[in-house]
Amino acid sequence: MKRTVYNEDHEAFRSVVRDFIAKEVSPHYEQWEADNRVPRELFHQLGELGIMGFGIPEEYDGPGDTSYKYQTVVAEECARAAVSFGHYTVTTGIVLPYLLNIADEEQKRRWLPGIAAGALTLCIAMTEPGTGSDLAGIRTRAELSEDGSHYVLNGAKTFITGAVNSELCVVVARTSAPTAEDRRSGLTLLVVPTDSEGFAYGRKLDKIGLRASDTSELSFTDVDVPVENVLGEAGKGFSYLGNNLARERLSIGVGAAASATAAIGFAKEYVKQRQVFGKPVAAFQNTKFVLAECAAEVEALQAMVDKGIELDDRGELSPADAAKIKLFGTEAAGRVIDKCLQLHGGYGYMLEYPIARLYADTRVSRIYGGTSEVMKTIIAKDLGL
Repeated sequence: MKRTVYNEDHEAFRSVVRDFIAKEVSPHYEQWEADNRVPRELFHQLGELGIMGFGIPEEYDGPGDTSYKYQTVVAEECARAAVSFGHYTVTTGIVLPYLLNIADEEQKRRWLPGIAAGALTLCIAMTEPGTGSDLAGIRTRAELSEDGSHYVLNGAKTFITGAVNSELCVVVARTSAPTAEDRRSGLTLLVVPTDSEGFAYGRKLDKIGLRASDTSELSFTDVDVPVENVLGEAGKGFSYLGNNLARERLSIGVGAAASATAAIGFAKEYVKQRQVFGKPVAAFQNTKFVLAECAAEVEALQAMVDKGIELDDRGELSPADAAKIKLFGTEAAGRVIDKCLQLHGGYGYMLEYPIARLYADTRVSRIYGGTSEVMKTIIAKDLGL
């Protein structure tokens, strides 16, 4: 089915991104996966390409208020080549919107130009050992100094994506005790430079997928954070986090659809070339039926995702809409990529084939950004249940 979500400008942009990946990413990607991180220089290159600062106003050296569709094009092209830009989407799609929406004027002037140029990249530290989806259980604390000039941050975080390649980390910390009526109150967003004294990297976590993106443990020991680095109002962090979750979950759905589409492409190419019993694997009825099933499911998923992209562009994407897209998208992608890997036979389990990379990379999409079970809870609540 013909997609109508993009125009000529988006497709011209797609060509630029595709060429960049072919020249600057794919030839080096195997080494980046072995290193478990992309080189920091990549983000400077992306800044020169003009894709680090989507949404940053021109007065801060950004491209202005651009459609989210440009970010979806980047996601689709990365999936098509079975590569990633490290924690690029964390910086541009997850953390940057917090700065755009709640940073004050001084903070924007201090940080946004560097982000647009790729000189500053961002990570966010929410998850703690023993505290995953239940953010109200956060124990990292930030106590205001006696003179009120800074907070003293202490605690630990885990599963933090991109911290090694980031200059700024948005840390979710408790600055006051929760109330009996609202255990989510008292959380604050602090922007912490990663070179701060007392900011330490713990174990580099060894993942089964997303090998070119670093994931670390972090610890904070008496880290001084100026009050000028508080995002928004102290104590209102949880509400700020909720405001961007719909876009984050849509982006995961976008990635799921793109990965599933890429998987079908890789499988089609493989089964046409692979000979079994004297004929191509593509000649067998089972192969045709499996790929037909996959194509139909991905068409349905893509239509759902494209509707979400349009709603987001109009500012009408609801939390329940995003939850449905993430739930259906990630579960469908898991099914499709698994079937496409099966068509590769034993070679599908070999990392030299991109289908194996997609298989491993996609599994976590049912966990991060809110698990599938959390998505079902949100959808059920929207149904009045």
